[in-house]
Amino acid sequence: MLKAVLFDMDGVIVDTEPLHRKAYFKMFSDVNINVDEDLYASFTGQSTINICKRLVNHFNLTHSPEYLMKLKRQHFKYLFENDSDLALIEGVLPLIKDYYSNGLKLVVASSASMLNINRIFDRFGLNPYFMGKFSGADLKQSKPHPEIFIKAAEHTGCRKSECMVIEDSTNGIKAAHSANIFCTAFKSPHSSGQDYALSNLVISDFKEIQFEKQEEFFKPII
Repeated sequence: MLKAVLFDMDGVIVDTEPLHRKAYFKMFSDVNINVDEDLYASFTGQSTINICKRLVNHFNLTHSPEYLMKLKRQHFKYLFENDSDLALIEGVLPLIKDYYSNGLKLVVASSASMLNINRIFDRFGLNPYFMGKFSGADLKQSKPHPEIFIKAAEHTGCRKSECMVIEDSTNGIKAAHSANIFCTAFKSPHSSGQDYALSNLVISDFKEIQFEKQEEFFKPII
């Protein structure tokens, strides 16, 4: 029986990808590097600091990863406060309310910084529905490492077999798979080029995983 749901944030709860993309490409311009679409797509689901470490190594930059991260976050902060492209993913708020009203424990487990998680939750009034927040940026390992989902599942007090992850990225799906937790892949229009092969279920509409339908879609991993 499903008792807890672990939500990724970017691409699942909120469409921050257009803002992150703008912020990253402004940072790329700042340090004069040319990041192609394939390389950028491979960043999906990873923390900002790990992306910046990859950039420093890939382009042999003299700048530190921390400097790149600072530039990117400055751009994102400005865009978050001034760009109109920020919105919740269609259908996710009714799903969150549906799960909450039926007694499921909800936790966000995102590669975003806790600062950005809190910004999103405050802006869209999500705090009352969630019992916990986990930021990959605060952990030793980043997705696709399973650490974040293992810790999030433990926080609920439920067995992993009673939990479900909702993810939209290759790295997030790999993390859930490695954690041995049932993973629903949300085929988001904002996360192209992702591999859903290791997920247990692929959906394109949150109505497919409403609480009342759990006997149809949820198969506990033992």
